[in-house]
Amino acid sequence: MQNSSEFSNPSQINRREMLRRSGAGFGMLGLAGLSVASDDVAYTNPLAPKPPHFPVKAKRIIHLFMNGGPSHIDTFDPKPQLEKYAGQELPTGNLKTERKTGAAFPSPFKFKNYGESGLPVSEIFRHTAKHADDLCVVRSMHADVPNHEPSLLLMNCGESRQVRPSLGSWMTYGLGTENQNLPGFIAMCPGGYPITETQNWQSAFLPGIYQGTYINTKHAEIEKLIENIRNPSENLPQQRQQLNALQTLNRIHLQQREQDPALEARIQSFELAYRMQQEASEAFDVSREPQHILDAYGKGTQARQVLIARRLVERGVRFVQLWHGAGQPWDNHDDIEVNHRRLAGEVDQAIGALLTDLKQSGLLDETLVIWGGEFGRTPTVELPQKGANQGKINGRDHNHWGFTVWMAGAGVKGGMTYGKTDEFGFKAVENPVHVHDLHATILRLMGFDHERLTYRYAGRDYRLTDVHGRVISEVLA
Repeated sequence: MQNSSEFSNPSQINRREMLRRSGAGFGMLGLAGLSVASDDVAYTNPLAPKPPHFPVKAKRIIHLFMNGGPSHIDTFDPKPQLEKYAGQELPTGNLKTERKTGAAFPSPFKFKNYGESGLPVSEIFRHTAKHADDLCVVRSMHADVPNHEPSLLLMNCGESRQVRPSLGSWMTYGLGTENQNLPGFIAMCPGGYPITETQNWQSAFLPGIYQGTYINTKHAEIEKLIENIRNPSENLPQQRQQLNALQTLNRIHLQQREQDPALEARIQSFELAYRMQQEASEAFDVSREPQHILDAYGKGTQARQVLIARRLVERGVRFVQLWHGAGQPWDNHDDIEVNHRRLAGEVDQAIGALLTDLKQSGLLDETLVIWGGEFGRTPTVELPQKGANQGKINGRDHNHWGFTVWMAGAGVKGGMTYGKTDEFGFKAVENPVHVHDLHATILRLMGFDHERLTYRYAGRDYRLTDVHGRVISEVLA
């Protein structure tokens, strides 16, 4: 029998000791296996490369996110029938979206067929169009609601309401990353955060080490681009000595707290921050590129961050997401011709140069490039509404019923379109692809069965696609 004095101060008994003493020690039997696994995890780098379920060529992703909702009928899904009904009501009627819309509104942009595939692309993406034979254009995307916040979370996290891990977090959780001196998941957005802010690249219930690292690419100087990238008072060997001492104390602290995943993530972040000093300065410095490459990508913030994305995937970063800017720049309820032309002009040349670079280096065979927004826009003009627009009657409302996303690179059939919206571009009517289906397909391209890439939390196994999603096998090479 245990000495009763051992129980005189319950606050001194931790959970392991309680299990050992209770129920003749049977509780400790169940904990034993967990303890071994937990101790192993504590000393294993969670970002170490891991194999996927299936052998595939795809190793990394660049996600070009046009936040705000680019108009599919003005970019990659031409609708000549809108000319016939210009200024008139559509014979099919208008679907319900966020705001009131009126008559048919033809695209102000001309389309041209490109490549051997004859893929039609708007004049505002003429540089991207040079790679038409590499593009797989999914024209039948659809989401759940015509609002930014839930649609952004659905596209980025697979769930529009509840807190869920982002696509980039699932990628780094499942695959780790090839470069241990840089974050595995980087989100770049110049000028601040998009709508719903850091939720778009959250790790949620996954360990914090898998959360996206935010970079404000409006800055060109390395010291402003990456805060505290250099220590002004100590060199790297001195910092390493300090960090070793700190890590020893932190590991003791961690063992006393049942391998707390939040604490483990913090410890790993210290290590990553130290390693980044060695490589991040070089990776983010585009001035190291030859002048002909800088000229190919063009000038401006978008050109710089697209070029940075190429430099990051070259160095083994698993998932790079590029946002066009703070808020929702592509949300053009007014002046869609002026604004879409300007926005596309900021990024089109750089996208074309990116695809050229990746293809010439062979990286396109290992890199999946994705372009799109959280939804599309209506083929009908948005009507004036106080507090909603400027009343110019030359813009489009949000449209979740049908929109376009394109993919290029590893494992994707190029020079093709998949699915259709109706003759006016309002709704996906042929081979509709929900966001869950897109996610399932992306995971398959990266070597995962979307139903098997799971994480146990709160008593159930969660996955990016929840209980939905089907792989679009027709787009797989």
